[in-house]
Amino acid sequence: MGRTLGQETLETTSVALRSRDKHRVNSLDLCGTFYQEKVPRHSANKEKRNLIITIASAELGIKEATGNNDGPRVEQYLRYTNLGPGYDWCASFVSWVYAQAGFSAPRNPWSPALFPRARTYKDTDEIQQADLFGIYSSGLKRIHHVGLIRSKQDQYILTIEGNSNNRVESRRRHVKTVYSYADWIK
Repeated sequence: MGRTLGQETLETTSVALRSRDKHRVNSLDLCGTFYQEKVPRHSANKEKRNLIITIASAELGIKEATGNNDGPRVEQYLRYTNLGPGYDWCASFVSWVYAQAGFSAPRNPWSPALFPRARTYKDTDEIQQADLFGIYSSGLKRIHHVGLIRSKQDQYILTIEGNSNNRVESRRRHVKTVYSYADWIK
C-alpha cells in the first residue's frame, strides 16, 4: 500500500506542479529539479486563421447568376451585411467568411470600413494568413476592393476574394499593388 501510494503521490505531484501562464511552463521534474522553459505561442490564432481560409476556399468558384452582383450564394453574402442583390459584394464576402468562423466582426458591406486605423498596417513583413488586403482606387479616392490573404510568397500574396471577375476566386497579387492590410484576429 505504501508503494502504490508513493507512485500516485509522485504522479499527482508532477501534474500538480505543472502550471502554464501565457508564455512559460514551470515544472518540477521527478528528481526535484525546478526549471522554466519558454513555450511557443502556438495559439488558437493559427487555428482560427486556418479555419477562415478553409471556409473561404470552399467558396472558390461561386459565380454571380447574371453578372449583376446576384445569385443565390452571392445574395447570402450580401444579406449577411443587410444588403440585397445588385451591390458590390467583396466586403460582404469577407464579413460572411469571418462570421462562418465564429467572428462577429468585421460585418460591413463597405470595403473601406474593413480598414480601421487600429487594425491596419502597411509593413509587408507583418502579413499573416487570413489578414485582409485592400486595393485603392485613385478615381474613388478610397479602398474599393478587399479580399483575404491565403499566403505570402516573396513579394506576392495569394488571395481569396469575392466579386473578382464576378465570382469567388484565388489570385496572385504583388504587394506593391496593395494599399493596406488589416488584421481582424489580433
